[in-house]
Amino acid sequence: MSKVLVALSGGVDSAVAALLLKQQGHEVHAAYFRTWMNEEGLPFPGECPWEDDVRNAQAVAEHLGLTFRIIDLVQDYRDTVVQYLVDGYRQGLTPNPDIICNREMKFGVFLRKAIKDGYDVIATGHYARRRENTDGTFDLLEGLDPNKDQSYFLALLRQEQLAKAIFPIGELLKPEVRQLAADAKLPNAERKDSQGICFLGQIPVQDFLERHIPDSPGPIVNAVGKEIGKHRGLHRYTIGQRKGIGMPSNTENEYFVVVKKDFATNTLHVAFDKPDAPWLYTSEAIARDFTWINQPVVGEQDILARVRYRDKATSARFIPQPDGTVRLRFAETQRGLAPGQVLAVYHDRTLMGGGVFI
Repeated sequence: MSKVLVALSGGVDSAVAALLLKQQGHEVHAAYFRTWMNEEGLPFPGECPWEDDVRNAQAVAEHLGLTFRIIDLVQDYRDTVVQYLVDGYRQGLTPNPDIICNREMKFGVFLRKAIKDGYDVIATGHYARRRENTDGTFDLLEGLDPNKDQSYFLALLRQEQLAKAIFPIGELLKPEVRQLAADAKLPNAERKDSQGICFLGQIPVQDFLERHIPDSPGPIVNAVGKEIGKHRGLHRYTIGQRKGIGMPSNTENEYFVVVKKDFATNTLHVAFDKPDAPWLYTSEAIARDFTWINQPVVGEQDILARVRYRDKATSARFIPQPDGTVRLRFAETQRGLAPGQVLAVYHDRTLMGGGVFI
């Protein structure tokens, strides 16, 4: 049996993870790691619900008879995830703070603190599975529940991180998790799943970015190069975005979307969302900065690619380039691939790793 530190988020998934580990006979302890304090003087409402999360996490720990503590990682979070988010938007990218938070915080700072304190592994409520191989290495597999699989968010983990992490609910379907919570009378058994980036709470991401990136207005140009409006700043938009552009559509079935951000001329390009929209639909893309969880993908070969969390994995040709980047040739046309977006690479249901679109 192992000495395990469970990261309790306040939600039902991590609570059931702790429940299962205790039932299996492990020495289980619980912790909530705090990552955000709202900035003083913010000119808009909204708070990260961390206090409510803590109350729920502590109630679960007490119900299960687990020791519980709060670990303050606010400064680490500011220095890594928040800075990554702001820098990414400033450069015109579409960053994914959840993936970076997993690699740098949950399976980074938090994991290192746990190991230093004498724990064998940490456990989380991710819908993902870990498989130990005969050579002592580990693979990361999709969660069994196809509707809740969260392996995409773990695409940038490294082998040494996976070796010290377990996912107790990865073999379960969400309804089974809810039933286990109800049967055990967990205090948060009926709590709704959280959505979005926690540290923003109810604050729109653009309102948050106003504190860090000044607006730089410029022209909005349509598919034939005609200026049709003004944008507030290119960092406020992402490829494929429909709402919030500030441009009225002609009909309900014909609407503008963002297709390109030209930083050289500070121009926002929009077009109607159709398969022939310039720059919006593509069958090829370039990615770089790959992290491989176990065995790397070497040489030109067919893989499965997931370009967003909710998108299904699609067949693609993986073609390494002389400059270290990789060309992806997709079997199906992809919509709205944006620089900075994370690509997850799979072989069957095994997550091989991930890279970043450029």
